[in-house]
Amino acid sequence: MLKKPPVKVVIVDDSALMRQTLKTVLSTDPEVEVIATAPDPLIAAKKMEKEMPDVLMLDIEMPRMDGLTFLQKIMSEHPIPVVICSALSEEGSEVSLKAMEYGAVDIIQKPRERTKEFLEEYSVRICDIVKAAAESRAKKVIKIREVEPKLTADVVLAKPTRNTMIQTTEKIVVVGASTGGTEALREFLEAMPWNAPGIVIVQHMPEHFTKAFAKRLDGLCKITVKEAENNDSVIPSRALIAPGNKHTLIRRSGTKYYVEVTDGPLVCRHRPSVDVLFRSAARYAGRNAIGVIMTGMGDDGARGMLEMKEAGAAMNIAQDETTSVVFGMPNEAIKRGAVDKILPLGEIAKAVIDAVSK
Repeated sequence: MLKKPPVKVVIVDDSALMRQTLKTVLSTDPEVEVIATAPDPLIAAKKMEKEMPDVLMLDIEMPRMDGLTFLQKIMSEHPIPVVICSALSEEGSEVSLKAMEYGAVDIIQKPRERTKEFLEEYSVRICDIVKAAAESRAKKVIKIREVEPKLTADVVLAKPTRNTMIQTTEKIVVVGASTGGTEALREFLEAMPWNAPGIVIVQHMPEHFTKAFAKRLDGLCKITVKEAENNDSVIPSRALIAPGNKHTLIRRSGTKYYVEVTDGPLVCRHRPSVDVLFRSAARYAGRNAIGVIMTGMGDDGARGMLEMKEAGAAMNIAQDETTSVVFGMPNEAIKRGAVDKILPLGEIAKAVIDAVSK
């Protein structure tokens, strides 16, 4: 069997330290090869004329030409997968959202400080993002090498048992997504009627990015969309999006649900983790939970969705391969037998509403 060639990457960043940091991170993975680095888009363009990469890692704020302009130029002339790597602030996250609209596949928040901790905690995640970006063009899923330890939701919340499971009559919806999820969630939430059930979402995103993302969706949807805050109630007509770099769990007080936003170790190499959200739904909502797992690389959410099914969830839905940018997360849940329906993106909202009305 022929060995698959490594994913070729070009890094564009005006910081020499960040170029070297990212190159060091990516060099730890034998399935990735950094073929060039550049301090600005004009130099990058010349290097890309000699050898075109599979994935471009692109900063936003750079001299001579900003990253957003370069992204538009690339996507109009020679589209390739682009991963935005930027030191995000509240203002910067708005620009990065625009980059996603222009065709960027994913976004990495580079550190302003604590570079050593960044390398230790996020090196595998960064490699996964780059490989997912490369696969997004071919709509295939590559096997990710397992790196131990890969923590499960046990480190945040104990596994539900019959004794800990609490039932109520109000249904809630929990959703997990990663690569390609920003546009998938937009379509899903735009299709929700004003009286939709309470929704809690984990989308793998960096810190600060989720607030701008929620604000953008709130302006497009019939329901209210906001970044989750600790103790926010899960109520009809509202969707809560887990903040970047924080786990978000469902809890119950009396007959009402609310969210707990908390710190904790990476679970399935993510924070927030879909597995953590889904496990909490299994524990506190049981048969009144509806689970949706969307496009994304890896297997985050598969275990938690199976726990939801074992707890008697009303319905578990996976996005189909055709409409997924990367079929990793839905496929893993399907393979575990955790899914009741496999649907194209455009049919998921209706299926959720139908499940609520039963």
